[in-house]
Amino acid sequence: MTGPTAEEPWPVRTVARKISEWINRLGTVWVEGQLTQISARPGTGTAFLTLRDPAADVSMTVTCPTGMLRQHEPPLTDGTRVVVHAKPTYFMNRGTISLRADEIRAVGIGELLARIERLRRLLTAEGLFDPRRKRRPPFLPKKVGLITGRASAAERDVLVNAKARWPAVEFRVENVATQGALAVPQILDALSVLDRDPAVEVIVIARGGGSVEDLLPFSDEALCRAVSDCKTPVVSAIGHEPDTPLLDHVADVRCSTPTDAGKRVVPDVAEESLRVRQMRDRARRALHGWVDRERRLLDSLRSRPVLADPLTPLVRRAEQVNGLTERARRALLGRLTAEQSALASTRARLTTLGPAATLARGYAVVQHTDTDGTPRVLRSIEDAPEGTRLRIRVADGALHAVATGDRDEVVEGR
Repeated sequence: MTGPTAEEPWPVRTVARKISEWINRLGTVWVEGQLTQISARPGTGTAFLTLRDPAADVSMTVTCPTGMLRQHEPPLTDGTRVVVHAKPTYFMNRGTISLRADEIRAVGIGELLARIERLRRLLTAEGLFDPRRKRRPPFLPKKVGLITGRASAAERDVLVNAKARWPAVEFRVENVATQGALAVPQILDALSVLDRDPAVEVIVIARGGGSVEDLLPFSDEALCRAVSDCKTPVVSAIGHEPDTPLLDHVADVRCSTPTDAGKRVVPDVAEESLRVRQMRDRARRALHGWVDRERRLLDSLRSRPVLADPLTPLVRRAEQVNGLTERARRALLGRLTAEQSALASTRARLTTLGPAATLARGYAVVQHTDTDGTPRVLRSIEDAPEGTRLRIRVADGALHAVATGDRDEVVEGR
């Protein structure tokens, strides 16, 4: 059989019938959820209930015999977690699907705790409870996001205690259902809104005490995973000290009560003012101590002779320089005087021994050679042999005498 086409479409009844046939082939199923909107009107044989998924905004209509609902022990109320054995049924006239229940079992406390424990082990194995994943909230957040019930004691405790400690703190409050079938979806929506707000630097999820069933939404797997994926640090303040839903293990900071959350989310202005004064006093004492030490060091340095009288070393060095200069001058003058004396002595000797001095005294020393070749000193003109003619001249500081006879001879005198 070929499918419908635009030229040969199926009528609505055919489509409805095929859907009904397919659903009828599913058979019976076991379904878990929370009961809401229980309606069992007197005089009717069918009771209508809404079975809601606690972790998502999904619900289905459940029908069951009125007698089975009224005879159930304990009585079923809104928010009760149940397991339903039912058969999916498609109503062709209205085009709706509902579950026809033939057995409804309330989930007991023991079973709830066992399921929470199994979920705890699963999340622990995945590392959602690892302390290394925890983030430190800011010391003084600009704005605090608060997820809590409307006009609840938890909201009042957080706001009053936080503002008493730091009056300038700002809050963005998201009121949600904190128990029942609507709690988890509303908390997830509020968490997403606050996490996207750049002004919110820390998120507080607060609720007062209650029974295990009341606090069950805060052990929901979807909520735990959403808090783990949240970019903003999350503070959990659920119930009282003995209450430990799984949210406490996933959150970055766990507070025992909403009052404790109000005290831990912001610092105490009085304590911080006191701490600032103490730090100022410590800084002042440290600065004064440092100044005193440096002053003593400077005084010690200034008391040293080199700094107490800085001119004395210069004067002493100047005297040494002057003394050395005077010694050098005296040594140089002494050397010059000695050299001048030696030069004068040499000059006098040269002058005494020179021919000019001899001539100045009126005589000269003349040497000549006799005919036999013997050198002789001519002591006077009278001693010259007869016939010797002398020609005397002074040149280049020497006396030159030339004797003439039978042969000319040249004699030199000095």
